[in-house]
Amino acid sequence: SPTHRVGGEPSAAFETVEHAVPMLSIDNTYSEEEVRAWARRVAKGLGASESPDGLFADDTGGPAISFCCDPKIDGVAISIRYEKGRLVRAVTRGDGSKGDDITPNIRTIRSLPLTLGAQEGVRVPSILEIRGEVFIPTKEFERINAEREDAGEEPFMNARNACAGTLKSLDPKVSAARKLGFVAHGRGLIDPPSFAGSHAQLIQNYKALGVPTNQTALCADVEHVLRYIEQLHTQAHSFPFAIDGVVVRVNDFEQQAALGTTTKSPRWCIAYKYPAERKPTKLIRVEHMVGKTGRITPRAIMEGVVLAGTLVKHASLHNYGLVAEKDIREGDTVIVEKAGEIIPQVIEPVLAKRPKSAKRIKAPEQCPECGGPVEIEREGGTEDGRETGRRCINPECPAQVREKLIWFTGRGQMDIDGLGEKTIDQIRTESEIPLHHFADIFHLDEHRGALLDLDRMGEKKVENLLEGVENAKSRTLARVLGSLGVRHIGRANAKLLARRFKTLDDLLAASVDDIEAVEGFGPVRAGVVHSYLHSAAGKKTFGALRRAGVTMPNPDFLEVQRAERTPFTGKTIVLTGALEHFERDALKEVLESLGAKVTGSVSRKTDLVIVGESAGSKLDKARELGIETWDEQTLLRHLPEGADT
Repeated sequence: SPTHRVGGEPSAAFETVEHAVPMLSIDNTYSEEEVRAWARRVAKGLGASESPDGLFADDTGGPAISFCCDPKIDGVAISIRYEKGRLVRAVTRGDGSKGDDITPNIRTIRSLPLTLGAQEGVRVPSILEIRGEVFIPTKEFERINAEREDAGEEPFMNARNACAGTLKSLDPKVSAARKLGFVAHGRGLIDPPSFAGSHAQLIQNYKALGVPTNQTALCADVEHVLRYIEQLHTQAHSFPFAIDGVVVRVNDFEQQAALGTTTKSPRWCIAYKYPAERKPTKLIRVEHMVGKTGRITPRAIMEGVVLAGTLVKHASLHNYGLVAEKDIREGDTVIVEKAGEIIPQVIEPVLAKRPKSAKRIKAPEQCPECGGPVEIEREGGTEDGRETGRRCINPECPAQVREKLIWFTGRGQMDIDGLGEKTIDQIRTESEIPLHHFADIFHLDEHRGALLDLDRMGEKKVENLLEGVENAKSRTLARVLGSLGVRHIGRANAKLLARRFKTLDDLLAASVDDIEAVEGFGPVRAGVVHSYLHSAAGKKTFGALRRAGVTMPNPDFLEVQRAERTPFTGKTIVLTGALEHFERDALKEVLESLGAKVTGSVSRKTDLVIVGESAGSKLDKARELGIETWDEQTLLRHLPEGADT
């Protein structure tokens, strides 16, 4: 059982880990001719020539290049590291050079062995980094969504988003509750490298060791590749998971090495993406949806059409600027598109079929829910720029209040068991219990009798709900900030604020410049956050939460050492290259505790660059700008005693 693979409490945050071998992305292609052109580039790069029968041959006339193809799974790419046969780490792709350590979540995947032993003559390397895809099987995805709907929660739009959201959970029990799958399709660092000499052999060896693999096809020429792509397209819906194309690789590892990579992707690999499915249907009307931040979004209500195996009746229109630009009208026949990882969306109207009765879609001048004032956002921030967003600015808007309450109580935010969307709606519509503000949640114990009077709210359910509310009073400052639905304060940014400001009062006393100094906050974000903190609505919210007993402890705060004449206080520092004496994240925390701001890129605002081995463009830019650089020995000499890692 995956629950037996779960150990410990939820993490406070994911650790960032450098990939031993970069996890590059694969270039996409969408036509047969592009596949042929790629194969010709491969042949040229390897000094091969094309024979009349389509084979790429070497000087002896024998087949020189073969291709290995496999289905492209629409999931989440990860790298799993085994050392001496034991699973020690699993890391997301991230930015390709570093990703999040999600080992506790990956350990819950039942099909993935936690230990490897020699099998069928295949020896286990000392270090084996297996690259592959995590996915949620189609049937499991349907079960999860049915469960969420029963609980009154918003269903996931697609399996890939559900999988990504699951892996981002800091609590491995979430992953354990969902039957995640894994398929190996590549390699990172392998020591010794003699484990496999080709992709086909690599997959065969993985299979022998009990690692889940996908079907592969070894193709002698490009036409064989194209036949496989066409054949797989007809079988796509028969797989137990979503696929959106075919990955084509040069099979031989020596040839892969000879071809090399660009900064973003390997030259020896390409992904053929199946075109998104498009169909015409009638746009009946448009709903104006108000989200938790007040954003008003047009949503198309359409005659049902089957796309990618599912019945689609709603689709995104993105924003009113695009609606006007494309001249989409109610009553139009429209082209709707749905790809594996994309929400159904209206692409364009079919003008030849436009009826005389078609009505222009009018962007609301007032909030469709509360009638309050609307703020229009435009491209480039100019008055004549194309509209990119429309927002209700009334903080008391009922639609915003509902969405904010649902967000506030949800998993990953305040995490109040028993108070999901359905229960919130029931309390707000079927009782006299006040539930209009966040603080009202923490007064629900004063309305126990009224809760018991509600339909399907028995003694046990009410008891669990009130216990969940009581537990939520001690959520951390970061959790509270990230739960309020304030623009630019999601979970990650809330954590960054909590690391810099010890208490809520310290945050409320911060200037715009103080907030802008926090990593990830530029002048625009800092201005929006500062405005909310000092608004009447913000002051009212925090005051009411405190009076309701919400304590907001802050274990995330990094105590800044105020050592006299410290060379780090107030400095903006960049780390680059491989560090011998330090784990990068640990060093970052030490420097921040000494009053520094550690950023990811070199600019004129940078004061100091710490340089490790194999430093690249950041060191070049530092020299170009005349910024001071230190090696590790210099850094060690300047660190206060006891501050090294």
